[in-house]
Amino acid sequence: MRPLLGLRRAACVITFALGALGNAGCAGHEVRVRDSLAALDRGSMEQAVAVLDRELGVKSPGEIPPVKQDEALLLLDRGSIHLAMGKYEQASRDLGAADQAIEVLDLSTSKAADLGRYVFSDDAGPYKAPAYEKLLLNTLNMLSYLARHDLNGARVEARRLAVMQKYIESVGDEGALLGLGSYLAGFTYEKSKQRDEALLHYDEALEFARYKSLRDPLRTLTRGQKTTIHEAIDALVEGAEPLAPVEETGEAELLVVVGFGRVPPKTPVRIPIGMAMQIVGHELSPMERREVDSLVLQGAVAWINYPTLGQGRGGYETPKASIGEEILPLEQALDVEGEVRSAWHKREGTLVLAAITRLLARTAASVAVAGATAAGINAAQDERQRRDGSAEAVGLLLGFATSLTMSALDTPDTRSWTTLPARIAIARTRVPAGKHAVTIEARGQRRTFDVKVDAGGWALVPFFVLR
Repeated sequence: MRPLLGLRRAACVITFALGALGNAGCAGHEVRVRDSLAALDRGSMEQAVAVLDRELGVKSPGEIPPVKQDEALLLLDRGSIHLAMGKYEQASRDLGAADQAIEVLDLSTSKAADLGRYVFSDDAGPYKAPAYEKLLLNTLNMLSYLARHDLNGARVEARRLAVMQKYIESVGDEGALLGLGSYLAGFTYEKSKQRDEALLHYDEALEFARYKSLRDPLRTLTRGQKTTIHEAIDALVEGAEPLAPVEETGEAELLVVVGFGRVPPKTPVRIPIGMAMQIVGHELSPMERREVDSLVLQGAVAWINYPTLGQGRGGYETPKASIGEEILPLEQALDVEGEVRSAWHKREGTLVLAAITRLLARTAASVAVAGATAAGINAAQDERQRRDGSAEAVGLLLGFATSLTMSALDTPDTRSWTTLPARIAIARTRVPAGKHAVTIEARGQRRTFDVKVDAGGWALVPFFVLR
């Protein structure tokens, strides 16, 4: 009975270890932001920030911790909320600190090239942001600077955005995201009295969306003359009379930016191995396909861990804006949720393929452990113990435990910038100099901003509802 005692001891140790790993290894990034997002759903932005502060381990509210790996993502989330709260300086600090730590994802479509990033677990390595997050990081930070009338800071973000845009254009197609950032960059340079730079960025914006709100500003910048080098601008203002600048008319200009809803978060799911094989089975080698088929026939595996997109919030609602009694027409500047889903679908196959590859690696590891354990016990015990198969049983049990242990720690990568608005709308208009009551409604929230603008001046009014 002594061999059975060893088997029972091994089973007890393995059961205890797997129980601990099952509790500790399943949670991913979605757990770290769950309470913060729930607070946003209740409309409590202060509590949402407090939760993120706790996760960041800061001693005082809004403190910037040493930024490494996933902390940068938490700073992005906190920066969006600070922007929604009207705390623009804190938003810029959060976004700026995160920008130094967030790397941009390689946009290569080669699945084989991506497998090296997924050795043990999807979220084991440093986070690499998809293109839309890097572009929106600079875009929202530019917005934070403009909201507090800081053109110097806005120009820095505009230059950073331009560098990132050029990189993304050189390696992939994320063009739809260039519109809003280029619009704000054009606005930044226009108000900085840098006409040529403003026209360059406005022309880029018009390549991706026909912003009607740009027609009057471009009538002013072009003075009714064709630029000959900016085709999109010439097409928009063709046939229009020139418009005198607000410095000459004594008017001022307002730009309203409304972000509402929230993008879909990444959530962990388990999908049948058969479904996974239908998605990416053709990407596996014949040997790998045979290995997977063998595991399925043995009943050794039926599921794989896999991240997917959850439900977005409020992206299809219609915001409203007015100045006094006058309705201010809003136009869509960016469908952020659409970009999130588009980018996700491009990478979905890669992530499923990586999960299957890790499955095969776990199986190989379990076989190796089982063989090594059996060999060790066989060498140490007598002929009777070898004959009754207890050594092999212990080895197989430990091999099985190795596979399950690695599976328990193989958490789907649910990391993402979860507090981005689902959509962003804009409105731009001229107003008489003086005080104005700008009222904005979105997602059941209504707020009136008291805005004062001098003759020839401008103001940007952001309103974000992240629920």
